[in-house]
Amino acid sequence: MRVLIIGSGGREHALAWAIAKSPQLNKLYIAPGNPGTAQCGENVPLRATDIAGIVAFAVEQKIDLVIPGPEAPLVAGIADALAAAGIACCGPSAAAAQLEGSKKFTKEVAEAANIPTAKWASFTHALEAHEYIDAVGAPIVIKADGLAAGKGVVVAHTPEEAHEAITAIMEDKVHGAAGSLVVIEQCLVGEEISVFALCDGEDALYFGTAADHKRVGEGDTGPNTGGMGAIFNPPWATPDVVRESMEKIVRPALKEMVRRGTPFRGFLFAGLMVEHDGPKLIEFNVRFGDPECETVLPMLKSDLLPALLAATNGTLKDTTVEFRPGSSATVVMCAKGYPGAYATGSEIYGLEEAGKFPGAHIFQAGTMADQGGILANGGRVLAVNAVGADLREAISRAYAAVDAIDWEDGFCRRDIGKRAL
Repeated sequence: MRVLIIGSGGREHALAWAIAKSPQLNKLYIAPGNPGTAQCGENVPLRATDIAGIVAFAVEQKIDLVIPGPEAPLVAGIADALAAAGIACCGPSAAAAQLEGSKKFTKEVAEAANIPTAKWASFTHALEAHEYIDAVGAPIVIKADGLAAGKGVVVAHTPEEAHEAITAIMEDKVHGAAGSLVVIEQCLVGEEISVFALCDGEDALYFGTAADHKRVGEGDTGPNTGGMGAIFNPPWATPDVVRESMEKIVRPALKEMVRRGTPFRGFLFAGLMVEHDGPKLIEFNVRFGDPECETVLPMLKSDLLPALLAATNGTLKDTTVEFRPGSSATVVMCAKGYPGAYATGSEIYGLEEAGKFPGAHIFQAGTMADQGGILANGGRVLAVNAVGADLREAISRAYAAVDAIDWEDGFCRRDIGKRAL
């Protein structure tokens, strides 16, 4: 098979690393990729959102399967454009990708499918949103409706914080057009998990559970980020919780999307809160998570490529995947200043040595190559993963690999997985 992965982050490096091991692979391209993905296949200088360029390349190179990593090209319609060109894409149509492209759309799907979720309201006028906050109080959750790179959600613990969030999102437009509409939700309390399912429109194949660490500071403090680390199968993701997540949230959502005439194909990422009475939906994403992808895939024992292909041709019911025993942990190394302003261009040393630690995998995210060296070129720069016999060993190994990396301008959280332990 000739395969094209779209994207340039740690998730795409993990996908390339996993797919490169498949005996069914003949040629792997990554557009645009990064220095890490270049070790797995051939990087192509095409932006992830250059839909016309990607389709033309896929046709020219006779690509058998395209795998979009990030959400932006999916929401923009990459799967539709590829389908029109006769090329298989493991990702949803633009209509189905609204499960991530619009928080309000997700809430409407959840209501129609009787999916347990928080009470909510939506607003297009800031004054009405402020009045609603005055009426319901806090804690409360404020969400920009559109795509905001994982940073469009504010958990407001006081009415003042909620009002500040509305001002920032709707009036100051910190997330641009994504904040033209906001969803305001009841604040759910419990333990958060990310449940992944590979879908072919009708069927869903369970693809692992992770717990992301969103806030930049230790002890879950500071602003939200794209993700500072993750662990595989946290202890609160019990078999009963996983089963309930699939049966009461993922599969009903698929059924509702079919009813709407927009069946969902690809990775469905259900962000859930596990409360005393079971899991409730926080949000859907329409692709593998990051850094969850870098945490889940090292635990996958099966060949990834046939499963992805099955999601595109409707044969998931005949497909199984197997995960390894043990656990996995990922620590994200970021440029100082992230998620605010940060500098790029600092050199990173010791990546090869760190990758030799037991169970370690170093996935590059915001990096660039320069005269044989690797330079920082983003906010989240590295995803340092390790697997182990249990979670404690996986975490210990991950931090041992982190400590082998010499990067003066980098930082990471030192408490990834601590609550689970």
